[in-house]
Amino acid sequence: MSKKILTLVSMILVLTTLLTACGGAATPAPATTQAPTEPTKAPEAANVTLKVLVHQNPPMVDFMNAFNEKFHAKYPNITIDMSVVNANDLSTVTQTRLAANDVDVVDMFGFANASQAYMKNVTPPNWQTLIEAGLLMDLTDQPFVKNYDASAIKDAGSYNGKVYEVNLGRVSYSGIYYNKDMFTANNVKVPTTWGELVTACETFKKANVPCMTAGGKDGWPIFVGAYGLIGAIYPDQAALVEGLWTGKIKWNDAKSLDMWTKMKTYTQDMMETGASGIAGDAAPGRFASGAVAMFPGGTWYASAIDTAQPTFKWGYIPFPGSDNADDNKYLFGKYDQGWAIAANTANKDASLKYLTEFSDSANYQAFANAVGFIPTQPSATLNTQIGTEVAPYLANFRVGYEQYWTAPKGAGQYANPYASYFKPFGTYDNPQELADKVQADLQSGLDANQ
Repeated sequence: MSKKILTLVSMILVLTTLLTACGGAATPAPATTQAPTEPTKAPEAANVTLKVLVHQNPPMVDFMNAFNEKFHAKYPNITIDMSVVNANDLSTVTQTRLAANDVDVVDMFGFANASQAYMKNVTPPNWQTLIEAGLLMDLTDQPFVKNYDASAIKDAGSYNGKVYEVNLGRVSYSGIYYNKDMFTANNVKVPTTWGELVTACETFKKANVPCMTAGGKDGWPIFVGAYGLIGAIYPDQAALVEGLWTGKIKWNDAKSLDMWTKMKTYTQDMMETGASGIAGDAAPGRFASGAVAMFPGGTWYASAIDTAQPTFKWGYIPFPGSDNADDNKYLFGKYDQGWAIAANTANKDASLKYLTEFSDSANYQAFANAVGFIPTQPSATLNTQIGTEVAPYLANFRVGYEQYWTAPKGAGQYANPYASYFKPFGTYDNPQELADKVQADLQSGLDANQ
């Protein structure tokens, strides 16, 4: 090997040795010393005072007080300031406080009596005015809306295709309470048609048992008791109202005359003698005493009947006002209270939490049990006798006539389908004469608004 090559190899070996030595002697850089840090805390929620407005209804107010405490325990940063006003003042107070941005969540009755395109020169109801003024929040896409019956949302909380209220309960006023033991003892079939109802009353009369009673002294229980008769003859109540406004239906046409004739039978032949002297709050007790076979009236009477006679056995059926049984399968009534949120609330998140929590199925069931409304959540049941009685008919629940009707300005005092116009509760005795009077009083208003 040449001398030059040996010298080159020697230099490479020396260099390699030096590099290896340097690498092995290298000292790693000291680690940076850092004080331990505490976990990052989420910012605390700001304290909120949520203003809630409700109407005076003792069972409901008691429930809401308990619910508010439970809600505050779950959301400690949200304090509930709940105001209670008389039911008759609720609409006015709601409008005033919404306009002043002085309320967040409001208790509103179910939307009713909307001003329709076919109506002329009528004043819209307060809820419609509030929506059109932009004072109620659009709840259409809120998840809790799906907890409620679609029909309740549509019938009682919607306007122009959007949802502004979730309604919490409904009542029926078109049924008849009947004495189960008395029907059995007299071998009377529970009526499903008008003819069967007439026969039942005739059978009881022969047994010296009055057929029906009602609080005739107060007037309104008589015509409310016949709302089921109206509904049986005109099952589509919205179409009835539109027909009256447009003239397609008249209170003295053949179909309406059938209604008036049956109302005369109801007031003069079916109702017990002396019913015109019975006060509205006394009628449930009289029925519960076993003095009469039937009692037409609303579901709200059930608790009074049970209080008067806790062991009394009664049932509740739709008023069979038609000779066709299929026309008699409906319960007519109205929606009661519901929740809405102020569109301009500064506490939107808290307001939505409030309605979400209330709409929870367990909380809503507790509410239904406390207040006694027919539920508007499909998962809820009314655990009372009236709840059991109406359950088979809830799929056929319909909004009643007076929830659609808005009279034309200038209409006369008789422009309503009231059975109480007949003697002994009123002054009329002839169905045709009364039918002509009612239509004339309605027509005077229609003509004045042409």
